[in-house]
Amino acid sequence: MLKKGDLIILGFAIILIAASFIGVSIYKSSGENARKIAVIIKDNQEIKRIDIDAVSEPMEITVLGEYNDIVLVEKGRIRFKEADCPDKVCVNTGWLTEKGDMAVCLPNKTMIKIEGQSDDVDIVTY
Repeated sequence: MLKKGDLIILGFAIILIAASFIGVSIYKSSGENARKIAVIIKDNQEIKRIDIDAVSEPMEITVLGEYNDIVLVEKGRIRFKEADCPDKVCVNTGWLTEKGDMAVCLPNKTMIKIEGQSDDVDIVTY
């Protein structure tokens, strides 16, 4: 049987999990009119910012470092296509398509994340 203190802790944990889920859902659905901007970061430096909704032709971006990553960009989505790092977790992450999605190649210190950008700000498309 659970004691009164156990029930309080369990209730608090359930409320915390529910609030976290609701917060993430609100964040991902906010800015329905926002463009999806993919940001590629290497060694904590932004190296490329791409409006993935405006991509007309697939493109590959090579990120050089201790290991090499090839990032594939298509209309509305982005992913690590290839990596010569030992674990390939970044490649296995798959396509990033929604605001808040993120993939990281830790051995090469490379990150891809999707941010939302309001329509009133100009973004350079590569």
